[in-house]
Amino acid sequence: MGIPFNPNVSEVPEVIAFFDEASNTISYIVRDPGSRSCSVVDAVMEIDYAAGRLAFDGADAIIAKIKQENWELEWLIETHIHADHLSGAPYIQKELGGKIGIGDQVTTVQETFGKIFNDGTEFRRDGSQFDQLFGDGDSYSIGGMTAHVLHTPGHTPACMTHVVGNAAFVGDTLFMPDGGSARADFPGGDARTLYRSVKRLLSMPGEMRLFMCHDYGPNGREIKWETSVAAEREHNIHVRDGIDEDTFVALRQARDETLAMPKLIIPSLQVNMRAGNLPPEDDKGDVFLKVPINKL
Repeated sequence: MGIPFNPNVSEVPEVIAFFDEASNTISYIVRDPGSRSCSVVDAVMEIDYAAGRLAFDGADAIIAKIKQENWELEWLIETHIHADHLSGAPYIQKELGGKIGIGDQVTTVQETFGKIFNDGTEFRRDGSQFDQLFGDGDSYSIGGMTAHVLHTPGHTPACMTHVVGNAAFVGDTLFMPDGGSARADFPGGDARTLYRSVKRLLSMPGEMRLFMCHDYGPNGREIKWETSVAAEREHNIHVRDGIDEDTFVALRQARDETLAMPKLIIPSLQVNMRAGNLPPEDDKGDVFLKVPINKL
């Protein structure tokens, strides 16, 4: 499947990155340079899992920057339901407004993990916790710029890439060239689907900037988060030109068999499938996260 829009690489949004060291996540402010409008991509809420305490240092830094520049927040974008960090989107929304958006296949993820966490009928599996559900080829505005949405599943069923001018925010679909690709062994993930999603992304113009959701500094290099379609096609260790689908699937599946579950997958999924909100309080006003046994 091709790209259902014509990427406008002559438009250059301002992109400001915020790195969360604990989860190796990069969040972004994406701004239309012709206006005060901006969006936030993949905001983080920190958790001390052992102590059961939340913090908002990264989200506060984003809020401070937007307030300092007198920008207007229009969107809070989640590229997918993250399994390695909790979303800070609702926290930022309460302070600055904006709509929280995610791919429309989030309902598939909610159905899967609603059962795993035994959340019962009170947990809605229709995506209604989010303000906007995006389908493949949908678009939205950030000031005078148009953002386009691509469905890029494989890591999860709901993974979406957001393309704004010459910048594409790929979530976990791709890593930096020396990092390869995302795992595909979570429920609903699929290595063959992931390969096809990556190839769809890499059909965009070579000068398209690609912004990662994670970087782990392979071989001790410094953390990076921006590359290009051309660089990925030439150097990506998993999906560069010349690596066919069957080779990738064998490589990805072998690699996934060696990986442990992310340290924060249990709290992350319970919170993120609720659009970054905590589970409901009990009759005493307390909030608890569940630990499913032998389910993941």
